[in-house]
Amino acid sequence: MYSLSTTPAEVSKALAVRHKALRKQLKLSQTEMAERSGVSLGSLKRFENTGKISLESLLKLTHLLNRLKDFENVFQPREDQSNLENLFTSKA
Repeated sequence: MYSLSTTPAEVSKALAVRHKALRKQLKLSQTEMAERSGVSLGSLKRFENTGKISLESLLKLTHLLNRLKDFENVFQPREDQSNLENLFTSKA
């Protein structure tokens, strides 16, 4: 789980590392992954090296790996929603 102190760059790099490990576990080359997902080889290489990728390409890779369901809870209301609202409405 990520904390508020975790940066977007750290999260994207961690996702890239896990994606690459899963791709290798499935014995898929970057070329095969790119062709099967519809993501360009350049985009896939950039993602695995830097963590940078468009949302659409990330979703395509996720779909190919049958993990698209993992995104269903993004932006869903949570029990601690009021705490989050206070974070953005409190005056410094």
